[in-house]
Amino acid sequence: MACIFGLVLWSWLNTFGITEVICQIGAGVSLPGIVAAKCGAEVILSDSSELPHCLENCRQSCQMNDLPNIHITGLTWGQISPELLALPALDIILASDVFFEPEDFEDILTTVYYLVQRNPHVQLWTTYQVRSAECSLEALLYKWELQCIHIPLESFGADKEHLAESALPGRHTVEMMIISLAKNVL
Repeated sequence: MACIFGLVLWSWLNTFGITEVICQIGAGVSLPGIVAAKCGAEVILSDSSELPHCLENCRQSCQMNDLPNIHITGLTWGQISPELLALPALDIILASDVFFEPEDFEDILTTVYYLVQRNPHVQLWTTYQVRSAECSLEALLYKWELQCIHIPLESFGADKEHLAESALPGRHTVEMMIISLAKNVL
């Protein structure tokens, strides 16, 4: 999914420019955040504070891409921590394939909801591989007063059989969504 997200960011940010503050949650090797930083965004990379090796992956990605000034922080989904409280006002939250395990969905959206309460205009940009027709975010989005817009992959050239020399999307169903505060809440 990161290869798809990289393409989204590259095409959007190069077309419209960027001055946004972006936080990538569940960053792992951080490709979307690295692309955003290379395009000029102020980027914060985060992964679980309970998985130090994931935070180390973020550091190594920054080092390999000559981006020593990216802030890296441990955030555990669903927990209001000092690190979460210390985040600046964000414009975009990136989440590449974080909706993997259904038992994590609510913790992710809890964290997003907290960030949206601090800045009602922040958006969560997420890509994920649909793994089961039985797993849906719709009820949780409603519960947390969030809404989503599905972004067609063909709108940014990511609907090809192979992308960036990966097998994605291939025969997999990959979705991109932008999640934000529900309009009736604004």
